[in-house]
Amino acid sequence: MTGVPTLDFRRYHTDRSAFVAELGAAYREYGFCGLSHHGIPKSLIDEAYEVFQAFFALPDAAKRQYVAGPGGTRGLTPFKVETAKGAALPDLKEFWHIGREIPRDSKYAAIMAPNVWPAEVPDFQARGYALYSALGALGARVLSALALHIGLPEHWFDDKIDSGNAILRAIHYPPITSDDIPNVRAGAHEDINLITLLVGASEGGLEVKTRKGEWLPITTEGDAIVVNIGDMLQRLTNHVYPSTTHRVVNPQGDAARRARFSVPYFLHPNPDFLIDVLPSCVTPDNPSRYPTPITANDYLWERLREIKLG
Repeated sequence: MTGVPTLDFRRYHTDRSAFVAELGAAYREYGFCGLSHHGIPKSLIDEAYEVFQAFFALPDAAKRQYVAGPGGTRGLTPFKVETAKGAALPDLKEFWHIGREIPRDSKYAAIMAPNVWPAEVPDFQARGYALYSALGALGARVLSALALHIGLPEHWFDDKIDSGNAILRAIHYPPITSDDIPNVRAGAHEDINLITLLVGASEGGLEVKTRKGEWLPITTEGDAIVVNIGDMLQRLTNHVYPSTTHRVVNPQGDAARRARFSVPYFLHPNPDFLIDVLPSCVTPDNPSRYPTPITANDYLWERLREIKLG
């Protein structure tokens, strides 16, 4: 991967202390890291991409049967709806959200709506939710490594994310038909959640803003998955792990005439988890920046309103 480190995740089991130190250092510096040999089969990713692409190829009338409700938490968010915080123009994308399947008598049922599934695409539900589950399991392992890095028990996050309002977002960036269009595919932003796992960064366009204020292109090779810090984890760790600004820029020339697809998984804590600065992340040189805690669900909706999804 260009610019930021790519680490072999197998080393979490074979060389744990060194791996944890390197992972933590990567996130302190970049807020981004690539992970190879993560255990998610390429076939599972490819099969999910097939059904996502089949859905986005449907006529607009068919797709709009599944327009998401408030917050865009399940189903389709149409083209040019989401707008990066502070941006004047909407992003050049449409996307589909898959969320956690929970019992409808769960205490979180009023917060976490049931999924909707497009009848026109066979296997969409099975393949989409298989990738959702695999990325959720990998995300939990990444958080275990980060917990060790900041002096917490390895499994500290487990019971705080087991009913989390995590989202798998299948994104379609349609071909760009004009070279002078003022919008970009995804405006500069930070993610809301704890961590984001991105499959499909092999196409150009993703850029990360460095500490020097420069834009660094990010592409992956092989099976690597990009994992970045979100604002909730930045807040929880008192900025020990920075949530780094990133964007998806418009390609030039022939590449602009091709569609782009990507699939991020936004790992959220349980809705009633209280985001309160960890004592281990407060030092004389880094006093607490957030004296007032907030629940994950309240924070999520505060942020969704800012990006025109609330």
